[in-house]
Amino acid sequence: MKSLVSLLGGSPLLPIIQTEQPAVAVAIAQAMYQGGVSAVEVVLRTPTALESISKIRQALPQLKVGAGTILSGADAVNAKNAGAQFLVSPASTPALLSAMIGTGLPLAPGVSTASEIAMALEMGLTELKFFPAHLSGGSAMLNALSSIFRQVKFCPTGGIGLHNLQEFLQLPNVFVVGGSWLTPADLVRAGDYQAITGLVEQSLALAAVEPLRKQA
Repeated sequence: MKSLVSLLGGSPLLPIIQTEQPAVAVAIAQAMYQGGVSAVEVVLRTPTALESISKIRQALPQLKVGAGTILSGADAVNAKNAGAQFLVSPASTPALLSAMIGTGLPLAPGVSTASEIAMALEMGLTELKFFPAHLSGGSAMLNALSSIFRQVKFCPTGGIGLHNLQEFLQLPNVFVVGGSWLTPADLVRAGDYQAITGLVEQSLALAAVEPLRKQA
């Protein structure tokens, strides 16, 4: 099983896409790619999410596309069949982790406590989603966990935006930051994809990295 860190190739951002319309999902993904990200996470919170994953893969084969909000073994299998290249869950149970591992895809299962981290470690997982980050102690909690779970890297998600992005990315045990601040509902409704591209560029600048790709 390939690691998610390797798949993402160093990108500091993992933007979330949620929309009822696959065509809009493709447009959002294009705007994000134009801004410089290398991967997006389509959350399984709409009936068309799996179709959106497939459409983005077809339209942007150079972009890594994952599935989020994996809550069951069926979700994991369906996401893989739709073309998802990695899996993210908001929570962890032994059965869910086993199902996600069984797909062979890179994954980041959700944890928010030391006990959940220990359970994931027992199953050989060292790349985890920290969710909800802002309600689970934020960057201070992740900093405290770093001295205990030294081999674990985290993708914090939840309550993260331009105001605290750097706070999380400066932590040595954070390999990427996820969230929906790059797709504000008002911009999506207005179809202002140029503004979404701008948010991505602004976020990458705050992350003190060069965009992984710039379109001429």
